Amino acid sequence: MSEAFLRPARFSETEWAARVQLAACYRIFAHLGWAELIYNHISLRVPGPEDHFLINPFGLHYTEVTASNLVKVDIDGNTMGHSDWPINPAGFTFHGAIHATLPDAHCVMHVHTTPTMAVCCLKDGLSFTNFYAAQLYGQVAYHAFEGITVHRDEGARILASSGGKPVLLLRNHGPVIMGSTLAQAFNRLWVLQRACEVQMASQPLGELQPITEAALQACVRDSLNFNPQFGAGEDSFAAMQRLIDRVDPGYRA
Repeated sequence: MSEAFLRPARFSETEWAARVQLAACYRIFAHLGWAELIYNHISLRVPGPEDHFLINPFGLHYTEVTASNLVKVDIDGNTMGHSDWPINPAGFTFHGAIHATLPDAHCVMHVHTTPTMAVCCLKDGLSFTNFYAAQLYGQVAYHAFEGITVHRDEGARILASSGGKPVLLLRNHGPVIMGSTLAQAFNRLWVLQRACEVQMASQPLGELQPITEAALQACVRDSLNFNPQFGAGEDSFAAMQRLIDRVDPGYRA
């Protein structure tokens, strides 16, 4: 491996592994067209006893995020160690509240992709009428729009709205996805993105074909995309990381 990609001495092996994985995820998002200029966030808890997590530097495009320039913060948004970049307070508002309160929410993702935002703008929200949406049945909650999420007190309300469900749709805004691992959160978001794409394509064509309650429950039970017993999506995330390594390996710096 190139010397440019060696682990800096200031990072432990476990923290560096988390940094590399999260930086890869930012590049994957950019590759998939999920980036939003310098906005939106993916945060990941740093392994270890401290309540610290990594988030993107505010001001950088996702294609500029690297393992070493990710910002480490505590649950109050204070930067741990040196960083050349600040963090976006709108990102910390609910990411910090979620990480501080939910012990299993090791990764939190927020995007503004067109299909997911469109569904968040619909009065009835996500329609459980396609293969992908069916896998999220019973796992989706909603939070009413309050404006730009820069006020810390909204973080607690966002958390309350989630009700322990891993997929939270911020109405008129966009989705928040939680996972016990980065790969699990990524797969939940990928399934939600596909569900919204299919809904946006099928809804204008006419009345949607309903899926029975029994079939919806079977889909949730049988889906392997984010099931910890089957790796919680580690295999598909690894495949995407290999793709990024072929086309854009600079995230490892």
